[in-house]
Amino acid sequence: MRRLLVTGSVLLTLLVSVAAGDPGEPPLPERLADTGGGSQLITAEAPSEDSTTGTVTWWERRRGGWVEAGAAPARFGAKGLTEGSTRAQGTDTTPAGLYDLPYVFGIEPAPAGTRYPYRRVNDRSWWCQDNSADAYNRWVEPRPADCRAAEAEHLVTYGTQYAHALVVGFNYEWPVRGRGAGIFLHVNGLGATAGCVSVPAAAMSRILAWADPDRRPHIAIGTRSGRTAITRY
Repeated sequence: MRRLLVTGSVLLTLLVSVAAGDPGEPPLPERLADTGGGSQLITAEAPSEDSTTGTVTWWERRRGGWVEAGAAPARFGAKGLTEGSTRAQGTDTTPAGLYDLPYVFGIEPAPAGTRYPYRRVNDRSWWCQDNSADAYNRWVEPRPADCRAAEAEHLVTYGTQYAHALVVGFNYEWPVRGRGAGIFLHVNGLGATAGCVSVPAAAMSRILAWADPDRRPHIAIGTRSGRTAITRY
């Protein structure tokens, strides 16, 4: 009986250890292939490619190591995640990869402490997703004639989601038509996204008060393992 009790105790200890994670494992940023070269990083990690929920964590580098600064539950695309370099527009998938964060925009005033360049949304603000338009994957104001309204987002109509949003640099610097447009880190709506990453409103405000463009933050999006493993980026 004593041997059985000891064995059970060992098994319980192992189960608790697995549930809590390996305490000796390096923090997630140290396991990534690249962090963008800055001293701030946001990770958006989902359990698997077909997941629509996961965790957003923001990190900062202190004394040569990465330290967690905050975390929040996250939502991803309604069709899960996919490799960003081969993503197709209109698939409701969140592009996995490592991206910069060009600027912030919002319908509401910038949260207190925001240091990022902040662009306020008004009735004339659109995000062009029209593959035939010169301004593909760009903020336009007003909407140009070659960017069809049916192929653009009228930003002011997304009062909840775009109260505050960080532009994710997916397919942004040199846009590939058909790859996808308008990928943001924004406030939660009613459910999964059309390809963006979203977090609760309070978490979004905390992220914007924390993010410092001088520290060159990036966002790494991916899964725990597999072909879209976040550690590949």
